[in-house]
Amino acid sequence: MIQYLLLVSRQGKVRLAKWYCTLSPKEKTKIMRDCSTMVLSRSAKFCNVVTEHKKDTKLICKRYASLFFIACIDGDDNELITLETIHLFVEVLDKYFGNVCELDLIFNFHKAYYILDEVLLGGELQESSKKTILRYIQTHESLAEESESQASSVASTVVGTVVAAISK
Repeated sequence: MIQYLLLVSRQGKVRLAKWYCTLSPKEKTKIMRDCSTMVLSRSAKFCNVVTEHKKDTKLICKRYASLFFIACIDGDDNELITLETIHLFVEVLDKYFGNVCELDLIFNFHKAYYILDEVLLGGELQESSKKTILRYIQTHESLAEESESQASSVASTVVGTVVAAISK
């Protein structure tokens, strides 16, 4: 199980943090600081698995462009499946945003969290098909746009009725 997933820039700024275990805010801050320091200080020649994180966990880190994707998993979990899960998340982001970059995640963080929720559920892989994930997201967005247009038309009708009543 993935305990948490962090997206960290090369400057050490956390761009996205999703927690699948219960921790205090103080512990989360310490973990974010420690993980980003540990991963940023590693040479690019090292492997993607950091076993010296804690005794029962491993860090899986992968760099895509200017972002480091860091996942903490249980000590007995498969590292390659976690790397594939990270890669799936990156591919879905790339398809959704069209060549995703760090700025897409900064300005559309709510969409990035929503996409992550479609990929992972409770720290486990929920859906492995990129097409299915993108179809879910597209359906959700079309329903949201439809409800917004209905809400605005209802609001304009109510305002028109109130204005007509006041003007009498």
